[in-house]
Amino acid sequence: MDLLIPSTGLLFWMTITFLVVFFLLWKFGFPVITGMVKERQAFIDDSLRKAHEANERLANIQKEGESILQEAREKQAQILKEATDTRDAIVEKAQGKAHAEAARLLSEAKAEIEAEKQNAIRDIRVQVAELSVQIAEKVVRERLSDDKKQMDLISRLLDEVTVSDGSVK
Repeated sequence: MDLLIPSTGLLFWMTITFLVVFFLLWKFGFPVITGMVKERQAFIDDSLRKAHEANERLANIQKEGESILQEAREKQAQILKEATDTRDAIVEKAQGKAHAEAARLLSEAKAEIEAEKQNAIRDIRVQVAELSVQIAEKVVRERLSDDKKQMDLISRLLDEVTVSDGSVK
C-alpha cells in the first residue's frame, strides 16, 4: 500500500522540494521565460507594425504608380493630339503651297499661251501682208502689161494724192 499512498515523511520532503523548485523557478526561471515571451511579443508586435507600414507604403506606391500611369496616359494623349494638330497644319500648309504653285503655274501657262497667240497672230499678219503684196504685185503686173494701162493708173493715183493733200483738182 505504500505505493498508492505515500508516507508523510516522503510527502513532506516532496512538498519542500516542490516549494524550493517553485521558488527558484519563480525567482530565476519565470522572469526569464516571461522576459523572453515579452521580447517575442514585442518582436511580433513590431513585425506586425512594420508589415502594416509596409502594406501602407505598398498601397501608397500603387496609388502613386496608378497616378503616374494616368499622367503618362494623359501626356500620351496630349502628345498625340499635338502631333495630329501639327500633321494637319503641315498638310494644310502643303495644300496651300500646292494651290499657290498651281495658280502660279496656271497664270504662267496662260501668259505663255497669250504670248504664243500674239506671236501666231503677228506671224499670220506678216504672212497675209506678204501674200497680199505678192498678189497685188501679180495683179498690177497683169494690169500694167502695156504702156497705156500704166499711164492711166499713174494719172489716177496722182489725182487721188492731190485730192487727199487738199489741193484742188
